[in-house]
Amino acid sequence: MKLFRNLFLTALLSVTVAAGTAGAATKIRVGASPTPHAEILKVAAELLKPQGYELQIVEYSDYVQPNMALQNKELDANFFQHKPYLDDFNKEKGTKLESVAAVHYEPFGIYAGKAESLTALKDGAMVAVPNDTTNEARALLLLQDQGLITLKKGAGLTATRRDIAENPKKLKIEEIEAAQLVRALPDVDIAIINGNYAILGGLKVKNALAAESADSMAATTYANILAIRAGDEKRPELQALARALRSPEVRAYMDKTYEGAVVPAK
Repeated sequence: MKLFRNLFLTALLSVTVAAGTAGAATKIRVGASPTPHAEILKVAAELLKPQGYELQIVEYSDYVQPNMALQNKELDANFFQHKPYLDDFNKEKGTKLESVAAVHYEPFGIYAGKAESLTALKDGAMVAVPNDTTNEARALLLLQDQGLITLKKGAGLTATRRDIAENPKKLKIEEIEAAQLVRALPDVDIAIINGNYAILGGLKVKNALAAESADSMAATTYANILAIRAGDEKRPELQALARALRSPEVRAYMDKTYEGAVVPAK
């Protein structure tokens, strides 16, 4: 009788553990910039809960750590960058990361520092731009669109200040870490700032002196992506996350919350 009772209790415990395991949510650990990426992920998290997925968001304030953490399997995915930056990072660091979904586009803006307008820029004015290759090129292309500089033919998405062919106002291009651009505004005449850092710094794209247009090269080239490790494309939880980030609910949240500073990808 005692043997039977022990066997019964063992069987009951096994069923209980199995049931608990079956009901446990699959965790997805995602690295993100605080604004707007982590905020957008929180909306996606609510959509994932009924599907049995628990989203764990890890916030980063720079553009290097989240990629290294993903490569080192500390994360399942990250959401903070566009594909040209990721491609450049893979090339420089030897990482094997790739995009699984284009989520949104953040227009670059030219924001006023000491200068109140672009027409008020004096000869030799100081212009702050991001110091990473892809974002610097994007900033220079925006300056070119405003008629302030002319880039060498073919410079395109890899342009740096060395590719400036014409600079009538002799603007001084200062390369600064993207995260520090808002802080640098009082010390420069204008700064070209990434959308997420502009939002985080309390700037609004509608108040920018100029911004990338919806039909610009940047609108399609610089969409922010959900990045994963190469080979993880078929993981169902990552596919579910990609679908959630491109869902009508998340798109509606972006439109309502960011007033044109964050635009859903097509």
